[in-house]
Amino acid sequence: MLPGNRRFACEGSASELRVVRQPSGHLVVYGPHGRRLLLTDPLGHPLHECEWSGSPTEPDNPVRLVAARLYLDWGQWVGIQPEGMIQTVTLDLSRRPGWEGITTDDLRRMAAKAMGFPLEAIEFFYGDQDFVVQPNGIAVIRHRKDAFYILEDGRFDRRVFMSCMAAMHWDCIDFLPVVELFKSLLPGTGSAAFELIRGLYDDQNPTDPRPLTYRGIPTYPSEAAFALFSAYFLPSVRGSESPFSVFMDPPRSHEVTWLPHPDPPRRYVDLEQRLCVTIKQGCVQKVTVMDDPAGLPFVQPGPSGFAAYGRAVLVENESLILQENGQRTRYSLRPLWQVDRAISSSIAVHLPNTWRAMFPYGPPSVSAREAFSAVLCYPEDDQEIGEHESQPFVADYLEDRFEQDERLVNHLHRTARVLIDRFDAALGPLFRLDRPRTHTVLFSAGALAQKHAQALWNLLAKTNRLTWTRFFQFFPAYEYDSSALFPPYDLVFTWIPFADYATAGVVERRLRDLTQVVTPGGLVFMTGPEMLSALVVTSPFSILDGQAVAQLPTFLMHRSILPQARLHQQLWIWQLERHSG
Repeated sequence: MLPGNRRFACEGSASELRVVRQPSGHLVVYGPHGRRLLLTDPLGHPLHECEWSGSPTEPDNPVRLVAARLYLDWGQWVGIQPEGMIQTVTLDLSRRPGWEGITTDDLRRMAAKAMGFPLEAIEFFYGDQDFVVQPNGIAVIRHRKDAFYILEDGRFDRRVFMSCMAAMHWDCIDFLPVVELFKSLLPGTGSAAFELIRGLYDDQNPTDPRPLTYRGIPTYPSEAAFALFSAYFLPSVRGSESPFSVFMDPPRSHEVTWLPHPDPPRRYVDLEQRLCVTIKQGCVQKVTVMDDPAGLPFVQPGPSGFAAYGRAVLVENESLILQENGQRTRYSLRPLWQVDRAISSSIAVHLPNTWRAMFPYGPPSVSAREAFSAVLCYPEDDQEIGEHESQPFVADYLEDRFEQDERLVNHLHRTARVLIDRFDAALGPLFRLDRPRTHTVLFSAGALAQKHAQALWNLLAKTNRLTWTRFFQFFPAYEYDSSALFPPYDLVFTWIPFADYATAGVVERRLRDLTQVVTPGGLVFMTGPEMLSALVVTSPFSILDGQAVAQLPTFLMHRSILPQARLHQQLWIWQLERHSG
């Protein structure tokens, strides 16, 4: 329970509360200020909790959201801290003639011009309180963001930063937000957040729904965002254009108007069966098994019979069937879920294999919590970014290079075998999927490798290329080395652990190992310390390129979100070529 709500758990406080049972059976508890404190499923399991401060009768102390907790399908709590992140930018105006007369409106116009955004957008997100001109001519501009946290034991005093978004107007929901660092969100966070947003929106608009638009500086439209919004709100545009097409055009995303869906998703927690079930319009949309080491939900098959990741939920008579690759597990269908059996009956196609086929000696041994928690979280301050968290900056940069550099494109055409060594957290961008070719993956973090294998399998399944799974094999790095697994390789991506940077002998040994597995003329993309440039001189490799990862565009983009972000100071990415002779 959030600290400010504990007083409502005391005897004698019930008279301050109001409880409303929704048609779905869910319960909403409202506090003396008229704001929702709690949403539970029909059996009383909490789905979200809000803490408020202030008073509706005190104009100088208005009611505002202090914090919110969201329960995820697999049992983890995450938190939202309104304005939990405040970033500042300073401008020296003292050398501008007449700076003493500069107003907040002048600063907004300057900000709009500098950032390349319409003045209206700046006015929407930056209030007068966000602009301060100090007596010495220094202007301070504040950018307020709401922060998402992982809550250990459900508590804010044990929190880990996860993501952020433009500060919402929680007392009067008037836009749909842009979430930054969305890949760091634990699975289910987006749906749980929109369950809260839709709940507060309904409280605030009981009779006359307010149209919403997607707003941010900038916006990041995506298919996933459109699908999430559409579950809770209905999109529309003027004219005959497709709302999806307009939404996916960043300068026009705000033209889509969103009004409440008449029947949004409802979640039900079944602790006896260890399930969380999502129902929409009487149909079972998703089922999460809390103890599932795969860390994936079962979902309703689409019109073609395909279910994401090959995991389908079906309804047969009084049973809920979870199916994967012919394996069927039966659960009880609870009456309180209000499932319409007629529309929940689907047929799932049988697929030839699962993602597990890419692990020749079986998938890694991970717990359900490890599997569901396999995301990368970045410090919100100047703490050094961790090893796995650093990998996407390199992999995304290399992905861009392979799309834009004609020499790399030509090399890829000649490449038959690829080795990816210990890039556990960023495998996706390194897979080359233009044609079938052998990929050998050595991994050290089982949960991350499993997650990327699942994403790869799902992509191949959706594009009717499941026969390609035989070209991808994952092996634990601590049991196998690259020289024992299908060499030689034409293309290698290898990550040297930070712990080895200080020991020249270890780095030299990694270079010698590569000598045994890389074809003449083969390319190696290798992370390592700056001293690697001197060690290569005595090896059969030449350095074609070397850059500090802190200077890569991918990391600079990250710093635009978290300005204090800091990498290991010796992290470089090197491009090597094996001598042909």
